[in-house]
Amino acid sequence: MKDYSVRQYQAKDYLIWNTFINEAKNATFLFHRDFMEYHKDRFDDFSLMVFKKEKLIAVLPANRVGKEVFSHQGLTYGELIYGDKLKLTSFINAFTAVLKFLLSNGINKIFIKAIPSIYHTKPSEEIKYVLFLMEAKLIRRDSLSVIDMRQPLKISKGRLEGVKKGIRNNLKIVEEPNFEQFWNEIMIPNLENKYHVKPVHSYQEMNLLQTKFPKNIRQFNVYYDDKIVAGTTIFESNQVAHAQYISANESKNELGSLDYLYHFLATKVFKEKAYLDFGISNEYLGKKVNEGLLFWKESFGASTIVQDFYEVETSNYYLLEDVLI
Repeated sequence: MKDYSVRQYQAKDYLIWNTFINEAKNATFLFHRDFMEYHKDRFDDFSLMVFKKEKLIAVLPANRVGKEVFSHQGLTYGELIYGDKLKLTSFINAFTAVLKFLLSNGINKIFIKAIPSIYHTKPSEEIKYVLFLMEAKLIRRDSLSVIDMRQPLKISKGRLEGVKKGIRNNLKIVEEPNFEQFWNEIMIPNLENKYHVKPVHSYQEMNLLQTKFPKNIRQFNVYYDDKIVAGTTIFESNQVAHAQYISANESKNELGSLDYLYHFLATKVFKEKAYLDFGISNEYLGKKVNEGLLFWKESFGASTIVQDFYEVETSNYYLLEDVLI
């Protein structure tokens, strides 16, 4: 353990952090500092860097709230990020060093938002084993609807009928560089009417992020008679096309707009991806499922994987100290 050290990320580490993220086996562009820092005014960043002697071997995207650290509240997922050469023994030592560092800085708990396995470029579930050893508390479990694009698509007759409606109605799909129209005319009104909430991101934030990550953040709009009727925002990583936002106006069933759009994305745009991730249909911290939304996703051939959320007592680091025999 004496070879392992931990320190907090600083602005001077921008290049080394991003280079490490680009080479890690369980990272996506969400951990690039340009993505993490677009909303830095909302979070007290407490990201960590782990070294073995002088070599960077892992990073932890994180923010701090009082005596607690989160792996990061502004991101969909987050945990210890590392390269494919890091073995389980070194992972255990690295995570132990992180916990000791947190405890020495007055942090009582760390909350881990596990990265779904489909985002790993190589098997990367060391964290699950370590959390088991530490008697971490599972506090939430979301269900994600995912299509395995390596298998033949199994789209239901109902969805295919929607595709036919889209064809009959001469719908047009356009990849747009700007998010304003979709936000203001489709998504914001829908979210306000149905849930009385606003999108997590503003369209200005999305426009900014898209300029920084043009290959990763993509907007597809559907038009009927030159009027926008539906759209989706896709976060694209190495293996996964993730539907960050999906929305359509009240004519979606009549026009077949969303069916037409996602059939196009699955069979044309992202057909070479390993997975198409529709995201969750959960509410109330994973305890409830929106049945109608889930049905629509599953009728495209999606099935379920889970994302786990853990609460870890930093003082439990001692449980890792005698694991290796």
